[in-house]
Amino acid sequence: MPYSLLVIVSLVALIIFCSLRLKWHPVFSLLTAALLGGLVLGLNPKELSKTIAAGFGSTLGSIGLVIALGTVIGHYLEQTGGTRYIADKLLQWTGPARAPWALNIAGFVISIPVFCDSGFIVLSPLTKSLAQRSNWSRLVLSIALATGLYAAHVFVPPTPGPLAAAALLDANLGLLLGWGLVVGLIAATTGYLWAHYGLSSQKAKEDLQELKSEELIQSSHSAGGTGHFLPVLIPVLLIGLGSVANWPGSALESAGMFTFVLQFLGSPVIALGVGLLFSFLLAKRYAVKEQQSWILKAFEQAGVILLVTGTGGAFGAVLKTVDLASMLPLSGDSAWGALLVFFALAALLKSAQGSSTVAILTVSSIAAPLLGEVGLANSLGRVCAVLAIGAGAMTVSHVNDSYFWVVNQFSGLTVKQSLRSLTLATGLQGVVSIACVIALYLVLGSTFES
Repeated sequence: MPYSLLVIVSLVALIIFCSLRLKWHPVFSLLTAALLGGLVLGLNPKELSKTIAAGFGSTLGSIGLVIALGTVIGHYLEQTGGTRYIADKLLQWTGPARAPWALNIAGFVISIPVFCDSGFIVLSPLTKSLAQRSNWSRLVLSIALATGLYAAHVFVPPTPGPLAAAALLDANLGLLLGWGLVVGLIAATTGYLWAHYGLSSQKAKEDLQELKSEELIQSSHSAGGTGHFLPVLIPVLLIGLGSVANWPGSALESAGMFTFVLQFLGSPVIALGVGLLFSFLLAKRYAVKEQQSWILKAFEQAGVILLVTGTGGAFGAVLKTVDLASMLPLSGDSAWGALLVFFALAALLKSAQGSSTVAILTVSSIAAPLLGEVGLANSLGRVCAVLAIGAGAMTVSHVNDSYFWVVNQFSGLTVKQSLRSLTLATGLQGVVSIACVIALYLVLGSTFES
């Protein structure tokens, strides 16, 4: 094995060791790997310092504001009851008989701006009340919800993981949003089908006890009504339209001022800013001081994510100083094989250290200099690389993943039940998702120019 490649493998192992055994925060694991890697790879201290600073700054420069705005939108939805309202509405439209499907879709929609951990905590009371008023086990309802939340978490920006991967791999954000929604919905549906057909005969431990609570699903009467959907849907719509307006050869390309407006509103920062304005409007009945506390808490949450994302970019910048392409037996005809390799690396990292975001950042850093060599440098290839890494980063959730414990504790499950339900579900989701991504590139990859 070439020396530089051996160093990179050792750095990945170091990140896993520091995160899993030493319990270090990902910021310190990634920064340590970047520093040691740069020195061992021959960078002098001055070059190493500049490389790390440039990688950190360029990554945050492209997505920092988007992460911050998305986090504030998500926090506003939680505090104003928007997440609960969206879930309640979907349940009203589908009825208790289709409750697992409704919770799955609600989780997917809500996880676009809200982190999956927070989304599950907010929506988990619905699983208990629905279990009381329907024939569904709480286990089925909980896994349907959990897998819907998880799918958007790894595939759909502005969730930080796929957003950071898009920045590192220079992927078109509008194209990623479109195909991320498609692959994410397939992954969510896979989780729903597993919950519906694979777990229907099992019961959570709370299902075995008499539920005395009279709690029922009530329609939400919080201020805003159906307007609660707007902070989520408006940014998605604007980014999508902006991507169409920027598409070479599009009918909108020569539409003058109209195209300019779509391009402006469709830029991620502006689109999220518009979504945030709707969040402010929906929260106008709350005191300004109270809203300020929400924003501060959201920025505290975003700050940690930004640091992890930035140090991931720094680690990636150090790796880019090495000519990885010349060390690996990859060619322009091995695109689907490279996607499979990216998936496997992300799955290994995810399973070993628990964090989907760390897995996405690390493998994106490794993949970035290889895309041209493996035939993935065109716009769809870069998007498929992000999605392949996201598929790996959801495979699998188990005892070293904080989300595993959130689902376990808020669903009344034993550890054994969680391993048999959530862990197997995320494994199925990952395998189905990578199959979809490879099929997507094999069918459409040749139609996209580099």
